[in-house]
Amino acid sequence: GLPTHTPEGKKITLAAGEKGLGWRRLTVKGTPGHGSMPFGADNAVLKAAEIIRRLGEYQPKAKLTEMWQHQISTLDLESDIKSALLDPSSVWDAIAGLESPALAGHLHACSHTTFSPNVVHGGVKTNVIPDTVEIDVDIRTAPGDSEQVDQHLRDALGELFDEVEVERIHDDPATFSTTDTPMWLLLQEMMQKAHPGAPLIPSLIVGATDARFYRERGSIAYGAGLFSDKVSASDFMARFHGHDERVDVDSLALTTQLWLDIATNFWDRVER
Repeated sequence: GLPTHTPEGKKITLAAGEKGLGWRRLTVKGTPGHGSMPFGADNAVLKAAEIIRRLGEYQPKAKLTEMWQHQISTLDLESDIKSALLDPSSVWDAIAGLESPALAGHLHACSHTTFSPNVVHGGVKTNVIPDTVEIDVDIRTAPGDSEQVDQHLRDALGELFDEVEVERIHDDPATFSTTDTPMWLLLQEMMQKAHPGAPLIPSLIVGATDARFYRERGSIAYGAGLFSDKVSASDFMARFHGHDERVDVDSLALTTQLWLDIATNFWDRVER
């Protein structure tokens, strides 16, 4: 549970769902030749560069779900900015105008399927025009978009899509757990010890966790930790896979106590 401060008071966000995975490897073909004669060459690296540029600029439609509305309600923002974030016609401009880069990046990821080309392999020698380049793309799918990944790629790449071989590396759909459960009620009750009066708000994780494996088998799974007020939500989100990825000691203690409280009290709650 991550505490956030809003005009309506403190709220706690807790992960009840996460985006899906649609990793793809794009293989771009060209024609080998001597690097000393680049004019008119069919250089796979140049094609790959244009493909990467198009992926970086592609902006699919926003999916402003009920969970998105819950998340926006937790933000300490002016009412007109919140309204813009809830409007499909203005959401992109509203995100781009946010003062916090970390918050903007998180909301951008929460609002639609994203494409991040992160690994590129190509070429064999400095003086050889490359005939093959591989691009590994980290695609995180919004709810309901798992079957649309290749169509998104077609839309993003346009006529270049037909010049690319698409290989599926990994697929997992977005998953969610209902909050109408004894566990959710108990989590809310136990978190009141650290943050009295703060309601528990379901939120979306834009990365992947092991919770998806439990949900696929019909279980309820939440991303349940408890964090202190020492770190803002924006700073917390900026730490993932960053230069100084860490958690403060107070948050570690709060999370440990939360798990102990859940283990101690859950059976009694189910028996009621």
